[in-house]
Amino acid sequence: MEGHVTWMTELAVKDGELDAFRELMEEMVDDTRAEPGALAYTWYMSEDGAGVHILETYADSEAMIAHANRFLEKWIRRYMGSATVKRFVVYGDPSPAAREILDGWRATYLAPWGGFTRLA
Repeated sequence: MEGHVTWMTELAVKDGELDAFRELMEEMVDDTRAEPGALAYTWYMSEDGAGVHILETYADSEAMIAHANRFLEKWIRRYMGSATVKRFVVYGDPSPAAREILDGWRATYLAPWGGFTRLA
């Protein structure tokens, strides 16, 4: 996973916003699927529909920056209108330019320490 940038976003869905957030999720997943540098983009929801985790992996910092810029242009208002970010953890070693964007989300950074992945 050398060079990859991965993150986990933990969200709380705002009261009455689950349907709007589900619609936004479907749009974001469909659109992100077309990004060549997006390697993984998976949303998980708690049984009660109040909590969401999003796991994202990008091929490199440039792919991550392209996705982040797209997100900020297309979806940020609807996203923040439907959910509150509780935690944002970044895994890997994003470039200084990538960190400048990620810092805006109050990211916690965790650098590789050991292990392996078998993802292609």
